[in-house]
Amino acid sequence: MKKQLLILGFVFFLFGSAKAQKMLSEGVLVYNMAVETGTGQANMADMFDGATTSVYLKGNMSRMELVSGLGKEATIYDAGTGKAVILKDYSGQKLMITMTPQDWEANNKKYSDITFENTGETAVISGYNCKQAIAKLSNGSSFTVYYTEDIQLNNRGYDPQFKNLPGLAVQYEMNSGKMKFKFTLDKVNFETVPSAKFETPTSGYRVMTYQETKNIN
Repeated sequence: MKKQLLILGFVFFLFGSAKAQKMLSEGVLVYNMAVETGTGQANMADMFDGATTSVYLKGNMSRMELVSGLGKEATIYDAGTGKAVILKDYSGQKLMITMTPQDWEANNKKYSDITFENTGETAVISGYNCKQAIAKLSNGSSFTVYYTEDIQLNNRGYDPQFKNLPGLAVQYEMNSGKMKFKFTLDKVNFETVPSAKFETPTSGYRVMTYQETKNIN
C-alpha cells in the first residue's frame, strides 16, 4: 500500500509539473524597453521611450523586431539553415543585410561560450516566478537575467545570448557605452504567426552582404 501511494504521488507530481510548464513552439513575445543614460544623453533616452521588442516564433523561424522613435529594425533567422537577414528602416533609409551561417556565427561569437550561474535570488516579474542568474561571456563581461521555467521554448536558437538559458528570459539588461537597456517581458501570445512574417522583402531595400557592411569605414 505504501509503495502504491508513493507511485501515485509521483504520478501526480509529474502531472502537476507538466500542467504548469508550457512549451512555446509558435507565438509572440513582447518586451518593453527602458533606457538609463549617462550625463548629456537624455535625448537618446527619449528616442527609446516606449520602445518595444517583439519576438515572433514559428518552428525553426524567428523574427526579432525592435520599434522605437528612431525607426525599426528586424532580424529574421532560420535556425534550420543558419541563414539570417537584418532589416533596418531609419530616417527613410532602408537597408537589408544578408547573412550566411558563417556570418551569423561570427556576428554572435561573443555568445558562443555563454554560461549562466544562478544566484539563488527569486522574484515575481510580469506575473511569472523567476530565478536570477548572472550571464558570463568569454570576453569577461556579464549581465543579469531573470528567467522563468514555466515557459520553455522549442526554438532556443532565436537569440544566441539565451541559447543555454534553462527557461524564458523575463527581464534582462544590456550595456552599450554609457547606456543601459532593460528589457521586461510584457506579454506572451500563444497564437498562430503568419508565414509572411518571415519572408524576405523583394524590393524597397538596399541589399548588402554582412561582409560588405564590415568593410564600411
